[in-house]
Amino acid sequence: MARPHTYETIVTWTGDRGTGTSGPRDYSPDVEIAADGPGVITGSSDPAFGGDPARWNPEQLLVASLSQCHLLWYLFLCARAGVVVTTYLDRATGDMTAHADGGRFTEVVLRPQVTVADSAMTEEAVRLHAEAHRNCYIAKSVAFPVRCEPVVSAAELMI
Repeated sequence: MARPHTYETIVTWTGDRGTGTSGPRDYSPDVEIAADGPGVITGSSDPAFGGDPARWNPEQLLVASLSQCHLLWYLFLCARAGVVVTTYLDRATGDMTAHADGGRFTEVVLRPQVTVADSAMTEEAVRLHAEAHRNCYIAKSVAFPVRCEPVVSAAELMI
């Protein structure tokens, strides 16, 4: 049975320098992203497109969303399978190609580095990444490949 979910956000442009969009260089692409509950995220465009490098850009947020979705599915599946994860860090990258008529992502690569409590869990821990990927709502929703290159080690071997 399908269960619909709706996600609402509020994106507010905060880059009016007093003359609105009177010219391409007369405004900033700065925004605030909010939703009921969590704090505000400050955003802008990629610095390559005139944005503020101290603010999140939509491309980074897309890569982070894919990484977080995978992580959450993975932790759930590990807990259900009796695999005890003690650390998880992902250095994900997303590749986008810009063209004169716009751009598009060509690939995102997730690179989770996972530590499990016992070396007997490592094989199952590696396998569960594929299952997490198949379940990730966001990965199933994008029109480009999302690859996962996990590294799993056991805490007992790190002493």
